Amino acid sequence: MQSKRKLAVLGSTGSIGTQALQVAALHSDRFQITALTANRSKEKLFEQVRQFRPQLAGLVEPISMEEIPDDLKFCQWVFGPECLTLAAQTDCDDVLVSVVGMAGLKGVLEAFLQNKRVLLANKEALVTGGHLVMEAARKAGEHSLLPVDSEHSAIFQCLQGAQGNTPTRLILTASGGPFRTWKKEDIYNARPEQALKHPNWSMGRKITIDSASMMNKALEVIEARWLFDMPAEKIDVLIHPQSVIHSMVEYADGAVMAQLGTPDMRLPILYAMSWPERLPTGGKRLDFTQMNALTFEQPDYNRFPGLKLAYDALAVGGSMSAVLNGANEVAVDAFLHEKIPFGAIARLVEETMQAVPVITHPTLEQVFECDHAARQKAAALMSRFEA
Repeated sequence: MQSKRKLAVLGSTGSIGTQALQVAALHSDRFQITALTANRSKEKLFEQVRQFRPQLAGLVEPISMEEIPDDLKFCQWVFGPECLTLAAQTDCDDVLVSVVGMAGLKGVLEAFLQNKRVLLANKEALVTGGHLVMEAARKAGEHSLLPVDSEHSAIFQCLQGAQGNTPTRLILTASGGPFRTWKKEDIYNARPEQALKHPNWSMGRKITIDSASMMNKALEVIEARWLFDMPAEKIDVLIHPQSVIHSMVEYADGAVMAQLGTPDMRLPILYAMSWPERLPTGGKRLDFTQMNALTFEQPDYNRFPGLKLAYDALAVGGSMSAVLNGANEVAVDAFLHEKIPFGAIARLVEETMQAVPVITHPTLEQVFECDHAARQKAAALMSRFEA
């Protein structure tokens, strides 16, 4: 009988975490959950602990032990940001890092220190500390880091067929979001409820706003640069509204390999969890007879200036990507609270990037310092864009 892979889930109550637990439950003979952490969704976490009975459960925002139901006191409870690193120290094989924000960076590095395989669904880890993460991954060994994002999973899957051939170009596909056909002035004044209506994917609020601004794709370009050791000039973005082709890899002879599937995050999540095997997700299969067309467009940097900022950040190097990320988180939060218009998100990020000094080879501590500096500067500049 095949032994179960033990999995710690950092960010278990979010979109990726809940879907990971769905497929873990579907294949309960293959996976065992050892740790679950959440930011503040205690009731949802309580339900998950009841179902999966992990060794450890944690909340980043502390509560008292009196709030823990008696039937859930069988496991170790930890509170505060340290719950993320403690979860990575449990008796597990893999650590799924699906928290949102800079906290994911420490969780990733701790998992590598504990000789765990990292299933990465946290953009900030690679965007802000790519050099630190990849150095830790190299020390941990080949395939110690597996991507969960659908685009990077697609590239990883395409590279399985490379047979030693070096890819010449990576092509990240993007749906174009809810404003793909909108005029620039209408995009600028879009409301939060409009930006949160993604045409294809069901995601958390922050990543949905990033998708609408195409800042999400900017972050993915930076991630791809680190994950696949590919220079920025060889990473392209292509608008593909149907979200059937999740990304592509081009080779020296002009051949292009693409990974296709329904827009269902359970597929890349389970692929990372079960790699190198493939297990059924229980989701809808791709039906080619129901497709009228697969269409593609060049991204419009004029209407979506956030995308270009990724290439600007990579050209500067060092801590600039951390500045981009920190400023964007402040800008998105301000937009969701209707403090700035949607079109000001990219402008605020760009001005912050121009104002914060760059560190060429930042340490972990310096990455967090740059993130803090970016957030402070973005907040200080915000009055220029207030709605």
